[in-house]
Amino acid sequence: MKIRIGQGVDVHAFGEGDHVVLGGTRIQHSHALVAHSDGDVLLHALCDAMLGAAALGDIGMHFPPSDPKWANVDSRELLRQVDLLLKHDGWSLINADMTIVCELPKIGPHAEQMRVNIAEDLGMDVTDISIKATTTEGLGFNGRGEGITALAVVLIKSW
Repeated sequence: MKIRIGQGVDVHAFGEGDHVVLGGTRIQHSHALVAHSDGDVLLHALCDAMLGAAALGDIGMHFPPSDPKWANVDSRELLRQVDLLLKHDGWSLINADMTIVCELPKIGPHAEQMRVNIAEDLGMDVTDISIKATTTEGLGFNGRGEGITALAVVLIKSW
C-alpha cells in the first residue's frame, strides 16, 4: 500500500452578492465570492490537495475557467469528479483537514454541515473530515474583509 500527502490552497475576493458557498453550504453574507464557478474556496482547496497527492495536476488543469462548461458549476460536482479521477488511478482518500481563513462570515455555525456535505460526496465517514476556521486578527486582505482563503491537507492511499 502507498500513502501520500497533498495540500491545497485557494483564495477568492469578495464582490457583489448576498451569500457565499463554503463546503457546499450556502451562507448568507453581505458579499459573494468572485469566481468562474460557485467560488467555494474550501472545496477548491480540497480538490487541489487531492489532485496534488495523486500527482494529477490541479483543479485549473481539469476544470479550466476558460471552458464555459464549468461556468457557475456547483463545486460539489467538481469534488465528486476529482474523487473519480483518484479512484480511476487506484487512490482513495483517508482523511482531510481544512482551514478557512476569514473575518466574516462566521464559520462555526456551518462547519458541521460542510463536513456532512464533503463526507457524503466522497462516500466517507464524517469523522474523517475536519474543518476549522481562523481570522487574521484584522491583518492582510482577509483581515480587511476583502476575501476568503482556504487551506486543505489530505492523506490518500492506494488500494
